[in-house]
Formats: sequence, C-alpha cells, structure tokens
Amino acid sequence: MKLSIIILNYKTKNLTKQCIKNIENSDLAFEYEIIIVDNNSGDGIGFMMKQEFSKHKFIASDKNLGMGAGNNLGIKKAKGEYILIINSDVVVFNDSIKKLINFMDDNRKAGVIAPQVLNPDRTSVDSCCRWPKLDTFIYRRTFLGNTRKGKKELDFYLYKTEDLSQPRQVDWIFGCCLMLRKSALDLVGVFDEKFFLFLEDTDLCRRIWQKGWQVWYAPLARVVHYPHRLSASAGGLKDLLSKYTWIHLHSWIKYFIKWRKK
Repeated sequence: MKLSIIILNYKTKNLTKQCIKNIENSDLAFEYEIIIVDNNSGDGIGFMMKQEFSKHKFIASDKNLGMGAGNNLGIKKAKGEYILIINSDVVVFNDSIKKLINFMDDNRKAGVIAPQVLNPDRTSVDSCCRWPKLDTFIYRRTFLGNTRKGKKELDFYLYKTEDLSQPRQVDWIFGCCLMLRKSALDLVGVFDEKFFLFLEDTDLCRRIWQKGWQVWYAPLARVVHYPHRLSASAGGLKDLLSKYTWIHLHSWIKYFIKWRKK
C-alpha cells in the first residue's frame, strides 16, 4: 500500500467528515487507506463512521490521549509506505497529496515533508521553524515578541529571512499536515507520548535528523488550515491565562529537559 492517512478527531465530527470527503475527492491514483482515531470525543463520530464511512478504519480511544499518542494509535495500524498525518480542520488541494508522494519518491533521504499551509484567505501560515531556544517561548507567548529584538528573533525562528518559495530542508515543521516515511519512523520511533500537545512534532523532526533523515518544507503542495494557531498569541493578559499557553509551557519544559544535553 502506498499511503496511510491518519485523521485525529476530538470533538470535530463535522470537520472530520469534510476532511474525509475532501481526501476521497482528491487525485489519488494509488492504493491508500484512511484511519480515523477518536480521542474519546463523545460527539457521535463512531456512529457516523459506521453509517457513512464504514470502508475506512476507525479507532476509538477510551480517553483523550493528546496529539502525539492519539496519532500513534493510527500509526501502529498503518500499512502504507508513507503516512500522512492531517488535522480534521485541514483542506487539501486536489493534487497536494500526489505532489507530496512524488517528492518523497524522488528524494529517498526525505523522512518528513510538509506542504505550504495557507489561511482561508490564502495568505501563508508560518509552518516551518528553526530549532527553538529557551527564550523563543517568551517571544511567542508575550508582548516581548513585538519588540525589535523579539521580532528579529521570531523572524529568524520562522525562516522569514529566507526564500520559502521553493522546496528546502528545514529544522522542523508543524504537525497539522505532514507526510512521514514509514521506514524512517520504524527507525526513529513514533511521537513521544510525554508531549500531550505542542512540541511533539518538533521532537519527532529532531529525531528524524538525528538518524540521518531529512525534513523538507515543500510549497509545491498546498493545504488550507482553518483555525487560529494555538502555539502563538497576541501577547495579551487573556493569552497568558489561556489553558493552551500553560499546556504549551509544559511541553516546552519537557522538550528542553529531554534535549538539554543533545
């Protein structure tokens, strides 16, 4: 089988439905499978899958495992040469998946690849990054990101000083839509389940590089991502009190504890 597509659902049944239909209507002239993993949503997705999408695999977790562990349930059942991890709120262009497959076929050292991510208004989303530093979190989550030094640091972190119009190797890529080579995963392992949300994609890309594989950003393929990014904020008091800020901070601490001596 060429491709396994994993969609993680958490209280997004209708978005998941549209994501499945979008993929089914894409130009996929090869054998593929779609695996839906539900993180104990309680939104009725199990019934929907049985009634409308019974040909696809459905995995129901008995608790909310988070981003990495939830996707791992699907990865462990995947049979494809490649694995596409895609959020339920992502819409792929008709030829995007095929272009990612072709790139991976032509670049045998590519372990991970991600498309250009667009907002609904078709402006580009910052979705590839350099390795974070200890103060990157502060610039991403507070008003300090709007200072001259903060803007300079974030522009460097987000590759804003580089030409991103062509495929290029990058340190790491956001996990809302990424394609993994199964043989690379077999070598480096799946998502680290210590990360409930945030940094699980950073950690995986770091392990990919560590084992001699490459991480690629490929704007030749495009997708649209509908929600606001949870890993960045405007830096106001409301953002500092957000539960996502604290989840992000916990993941940040775990990441630097894990990689402090690497």
